[in-house]
Amino acid sequence: MNAPLSFNAALLAIALPLASGALAAGLEQVFNHVQADKTRVDFVFKQMNVPIEGHFGKVRTDLVFDAAAPAKSSVRLELDLASIDAGSSEANSEVLGKPWFNVKDNPTATFVSTAVKPLGGNRFEVVGNLSLKGKTQPLTAPVTVTRQGDTATFDGGFTLKRLEFAIGDGMWADTSVVANDVDVRFHAVARSATAK
Repeated sequence: MNAPLSFNAALLAIALPLASGALAAGLEQVFNHVQADKTRVDFVFKQMNVPIEGHFGKVRTDLVFDAAAPAKSSVRLELDLASIDAGSSEANSEVLGKPWFNVKDNPTATFVSTAVKPLGGNRFEVVGNLSLKGKTQPLTAPVTVTRQGDTATFDGGFTLKRLEFAIGDGMWADTSVVANDVDVRFHAVARSATAK
């Protein structure tokens, strides 16, 4: 009767170190190989109270996510503002001009993180600075990280106050025509540094 117990104990003695080692290896993963074709920045704004969806076609992302030490993580996001799709060709041309993005003098928007804080589970808070149209403002964005094998997916968003960056100034500053709030959502996929 003691043989099965002894056998089970032996199996546990072998399996537990292997399992804990696998878990430790998973926690030690650092994700930093961004898959550019799976990275998106989308937005929704309201014009005359009608939601309009859009996105940026060119996004450069430099990301390092340390699963074991999130505080060591960082992200730098750069948008090519001329790659915007604001819902129509007329809108796309309009927003490149001086009252909006003024792409001639400010071709890119950049977000650089200053801190990554765990919120519990797979949720994190990314704190940093957004530079857009010659102005820089602090920004905080919640991010959900979904890990599967050697790949991690990052989903998050924030609300941009466009007038803080003089986006749509002059006659376009009337928020009854174009709302001040712009909901921005981002999605990125990165593989781990140890991925083959």
